[in-house]
Amino acid sequence: MNKIFKKIDFGIFLSSFLLVLIGLVSIYSSSITHGDFSNFYKQIFFFFVGFSVLIFLSLIDWNFLKSDSKIVSIIYFIFLVLLMGLFFFAPLTRGIKGWYKIGEFSFSPIEFVKILVIILLAKYFSSRHRTIYRTKDILKSFIYIVFPSAIVFFQPDLGSVLVLISIWAAMILISGIKIKHFAILVFCGLILFSFAWAFLLKDYQKERLVSFTHPQIDPKGISWNLIQSKIAIGNGGFLGQGFGKGSQTQYGFLPERQTDFIYSSVAEEFGLVGVSIILACYAFLIWRIIKISVSIKNETNNFIRLYSFGLITLFFSQALINIGMSLGLLPIIGLPLPFVSYSGSCLISCYIGLGILMSMKS
Repeated sequence: MNKIFKKIDFGIFLSSFLLVLIGLVSIYSSSITHGDFSNFYKQIFFFFVGFSVLIFLSLIDWNFLKSDSKIVSIIYFIFLVLLMGLFFFAPLTRGIKGWYKIGEFSFSPIEFVKILVIILLAKYFSSRHRTIYRTKDILKSFIYIVFPSAIVFFQPDLGSVLVLISIWAAMILISGIKIKHFAILVFCGLILFSFAWAFLLKDYQKERLVSFTHPQIDPKGISWNLIQSKIAIGNGGFLGQGFGKGSQTQYGFLPERQTDFIYSSVAEEFGLVGVSIILACYAFLIWRIIKISVSIKNETNNFIRLYSFGLITLFFSQALINIGMSLGLLPIIGLPLPFVSYSGSCLISCYIGLGILMSMKS
């Protein structure tokens, strides 16, 4: 028991738990009108599974990953196969083949791939920090994200592609790449995006990406989600309309109010105060992760620093995209808000990432 208390960072646990609690309150509230609380109870179950996994993983010495990541590599390839299997065995959900349906539950492999990619990139960059300026080393690192990114791109899950690229780019920056080399990578990325826009993206995907700049073009079609999200946030004001009283949330105008647009639902019913608590929790969570990474002084410190930064990038980029699309500042590409949205795969994978980090504490 003393070992558990030593490993668990209570700042991280409390901030993540408060985010989960806010999500549960919002999920329960948005279930009142229809009287279906199944997602609420399942999210509670996912939390207990995630927290149990966090405790279990925190007791394992994961520092061996610095020199040997064969186990993680094997699991990574297994999940790549699972991602491919989605095209054949996953039902079409909201236009995406991204979840396996297992009874009453859904399983999204990409959420776990994000954690695996962070581990593999942390090992790769920590062993090559003196030669990361070499083009071949940069290109080799890209292999870790190119396969899962290509697979989920055609599901299509553009949000997860953007998160994977953000993780890779952020970890390259902190590993010591030269600015001119990074600028070249950005230029190449723009060329690839232009190619995808011209030849790979379908018309409805293009419309979704640009609709946030001109929502008035199709207010009852492609822009409906964005307009309803902004109305819900505007309704909230400072204190919100109150628990169970949000008009957009309760009467079904706000789409995906328990997943993609849960931030808008919280804003409508709990106002600026509610969303400020969410932002404060994320800020505190990130600060605690940074504090852990800089407090560890051993031979694996560089690996831990890179892993921590990758984890921060995951939480920050996914939260930024989710909140940005709710506010109409970014295109609507569909991503859960970490710890808050109803998503068992996202919640459990986030706790896996935190459990591995806590295991590295001295």
